[in-house]
Amino acid sequence: MGVFIGSVALSRGAVSRHELRAHYRRIFPDVYGPRYRALTLADRTTAAWLWSHRQGVVSGLAASAMHGAKWVKDDVPIELNWPNHRAPTGIVTRDDSLLDDEITRIRGVAVTTPERTAFDLARRGKVGEAVARLDALARATHFKVDDVRELAGRHPHNRGLRRLDGVLDLVDAGAESPQETWLRLFLIEEEFPRPSTQIPVLGPSGYPKYYLDMGWEDINVAVEYDGEHHRNDQASYRNDILRLEYIQSVGWVVVRVVAKTKPEDIKARVAAARASRLR
Repeated sequence: MGVFIGSVALSRGAVSRHELRAHYRRIFPDVYGPRYRALTLADRTTAAWLWSHRQGVVSGLAASAMHGAKWVKDDVPIELNWPNHRAPTGIVTRDDSLLDDEITRIRGVAVTTPERTAFDLARRGKVGEAVARLDALARATHFKVDDVRELAGRHPHNRGLRRLDGVLDLVDAGAESPQETWLRLFLIEEEFPRPSTQIPVLGPSGYPKYYLDMGWEDINVAVEYDGEHHRNDQASYRNDILRLEYIQSVGWVVVRVVAKTKPEDIKARVAAARASRLR
């Protein structure tokens, strides 16, 4: 069995009390899962929903992961829109206004829609982190910012509305990682023109050969974030060299950023690259 309600399984004879103790672990009160494998976020999300007697609606980060958003850790607290103030460790309950058309079902579990999930994520936490979460959700679901704004009009008394528009203005589905979101927001904060994302670089055939993380097409300046895999995987490293050589050969200046690069260095290098094209 996967994740299940212990008392129900016992009453149906699906497991004995000995089997429940020996082969399964208690995830939440009366909710159990396999003892001998790591619990996934999907396991914990289902377990939280079962703990709510199937009455809660999964929201927040867990909902975004159910919609396909990446970069959500397996151990994040599971948020449920359900009026209960005695949630066990690992579950956060909220009693926000929630309309029927803001709820969908994924694998039988009640989950907030992508638009409602975006509405909730935009109102909570640090702005940069919220934008990164929204970028990932937008990349997975292609929700429309205007639909989120329309939804917000139905909930004039929910917390966090003052910052909603500002956060939504920063959303960009072109970000492929939280680091790319951070880099894009840094460039905006440093008052560079807002960069475009996933810029196509055409090959000899006239079709896109590569895509650039972000940059300014009018002056052919790009900024890219290089993760650890670019250096640790030899095949990726070789491909990166060929990719960069081609991109530069067709007239692009590329500023490459790696982890722990000092922000002032990034700013200076980007400013220099832009200046070299604006003379």
